[in-house]
Amino acid sequence: MAQMHVSQIHIIGGASDTFVQPVVRRISTRDVLDALARGLRDFAAMPSHVVFLCLIYPAVGVFLGASLYGQNMLPLLYPLAAGFALVGPVAAIGLYEMSRRREMGLSTEWKHAFAVTRSPSLPAILALGALLMVLLLVWLALAQWLYQSLFDVLAPVSMPAFLYEVATTEAGWRLMLWGNAIGFAFAVVALAIGVVSFPLLLDRDVGAASALTTSVRAVIRNPIPMAAWGLIVAGLLLVGSLPAFVGLAVVMPVLGHATWHLYRKVVESPV
Repeated sequence: MAQMHVSQIHIIGGASDTFVQPVVRRISTRDVLDALARGLRDFAAMPSHVVFLCLIYPAVGVFLGASLYGQNMLPLLYPLAAGFALVGPVAAIGLYEMSRRREMGLSTEWKHAFAVTRSPSLPAILALGALLMVLLLVWLALAQWLYQSLFDVLAPVSMPAFLYEVATTEAGWRLMLWGNAIGFAFAVVALAIGVVSFPLLLDRDVGAASALTTSVRAVIRNPIPMAAWGLIVAGLLLVGSLPAFVGLAVVMPVLGHATWHLYRKVVESPV
């Protein structure tokens, strides 16, 4: 019991006995664009590795999309695609490690991406990852509830029928309006939770509480640059999801590497 208690304390507080508050810098949109450019350079330097790691995302997307189509749950396809933005920070944890190693001049063989499984912060990473997964599940449940409350029927039997309902009926317009508004709120929460928390935990064993609050402070201190980053992520994920999620094999690694460099710009390294 005592060992479990100590483990829980470590997940929340990290290696230090005190609550660590890393210094958060003020950045500009130019820094955001520079982080994206550095992410592209990392991708160019390690294409075989990152594509190998990220092929799973298009495969999972196609599989889930086909499953939902077969189960007559078409209204969840769009929320599911948008949900990549919610869980993306934890899904890209191996890419942060690759960028970290390249930054330090270490070997960037693909096997090193799995070194995160030996990180002392792994329990905290998993805890925050579970939080984002819960956020995704709640978002999907709300999306399903919204559709059924507006149409009061089960999902249409075909994609053309569903698109026709959404584009030509008042209920469909309300679905788009409220669905995107709710999705935007979830995206803001996910951005605040994950924009720097996962790279920070990979870099330092500060605990889930410190990582989460640091990420929130980074967003509050830099609202315009972080809003620009959120728009970039949403836009690239939308492009990457078409057609059939295959573009995510490129978009995910670029965003993953760029997130690491954004973290470096926002959170000051310890002396």
